[in-house]
Amino acid sequence: MKTMLMIVAVLLVATVWNGALSAQNKILPYPINQKQLANGLNVVTVQFDSPGLAAFFIVERVGSRNEVEEGVTGFAHFFEHMMFRGTDKYPRDKYNDVLKSIGAGANANTSLDRTIYHMTGDATKLETMFEIEADRFMNLNYTEHDFKTEAGAVKGEYTKNNASPYAQLEENLVNTAFDKHTYKHTTMGFLKDIIDMPNQYKYSLEFFNRYYRPEYATIVVVGDAKPEQVNALAEKYFGMWKHGTYVSTVAPEPKQDSARYTHLQNGSIPPYLSLNFKTPAYSDVDINVPAIDVLNAVLFSETSPLYKKLVLEEQKVRSLSGDMMFTRDPYLSSVEASFIKKEDMQYVKDEIMKAIEEFKKNGTTEKNLADTKSRMKYSYAMSIDNPSGIANSLSTFITLIGDPESLNRMYAMYDKVTVDDLKAAAAKYFVPSGLTVATISADAQGGVK
Repeated sequence: MKTMLMIVAVLLVATVWNGALSAQNKILPYPINQKQLANGLNVVTVQFDSPGLAAFFIVERVGSRNEVEEGVTGFAHFFEHMMFRGTDKYPRDKYNDVLKSIGAGANANTSLDRTIYHMTGDATKLETMFEIEADRFMNLNYTEHDFKTEAGAVKGEYTKNNASPYAQLEENLVNTAFDKHTYKHTTMGFLKDIIDMPNQYKYSLEFFNRYYRPEYATIVVVGDAKPEQVNALAEKYFGMWKHGTYVSTVAPEPKQDSARYTHLQNGSIPPYLSLNFKTPAYSDVDINVPAIDVLNAVLFSETSPLYKKLVLEEQKVRSLSGDMMFTRDPYLSSVEASFIKKEDMQYVKDEIMKAIEEFKKNGTTEKNLADTKSRMKYSYAMSIDNPSGIANSLSTFITLIGDPESLNRMYAMYDKVTVDDLKAAAAKYFVPSGLTVATISADAQGGVK
């Protein structure tokens, strides 16, 4: 089955690039069925050939971005934990027993813009999935003691994660790069807020009451299930979920007008450099968004001249990569390098900036652009060959603008990206005034200008 799906994906990408599917140009070759309930809950179903198997995702468009009040960061991630504490009807142990009975595994993860709850299991037990998830989304119940216990677990997770110098640098980086926007803190939140979290029981109830509402949620079912069945189950189990009234207002980030720097003194890992440029919010109509993604691949992937020079020929760095994260509001596109010798940092930084400036003038060949876009599209097609992969991909685009069809619109945009688009995006966004430089080395100072 998987081999056949891979062949279909390869044929899909090849056909798209030959223009035969120009009328639709969809990277996901399955209908996306959508329905909105009266209470604002969105329901998305994709039928997929996975007999007896279905992925069940609930996308909460609530992440650290929504933590708009001072002193209470980290609560979106906190509820990723708390939602597994159970309800009166399904306490934690009983909830886990039900999952085992339907052959499902449940988990969750939190990011800047969303929290996703997901399970994959027996499609014939889909109604049971709806029942237990509706119960905890509407009837989560925990005592102050339970709250403090889980707040302590969150602090333990922060301490464990922050043992990594890379996690420490990320925290410093976003705190340096942003002044007003809530992207200034990581998903974990500020340490001072995590320490104080056990004292915020009442606020936790308020947070849940604000955001765990149908207008913030989308149910995604992919696999051996029909839209009519999924919609009926959604109405049955989530139809009485009451619409909320709270809308968070996220402060916009002022324009950055000069380069910024942050450094972590740590000699236990190889020296490290990241160059972080302010880039636009996700949009499936702004050509700059796919252009920056493609630009990173052209300039910094393993096939790029700069990679060959710095990694293979001169052996100045162990690795080099560039990446843009799709986000609801403007965020960062990052170029990262791990070094053999810290003395090479300035040279490598200068070479990266030089490559960017040369690209603004000269661009790249049409063949290189076509090859790069083909590799990117093929790679993405390979990631959506199973129910969980498809559900996860749709969840990303639901997070960003609320519409799973944005997946297809965005990948149609990649087809339209030209060399001139890449040059224009580089000229607009890859500029020193929008740059935040982050470094790790044994030195007390970063030493990079």
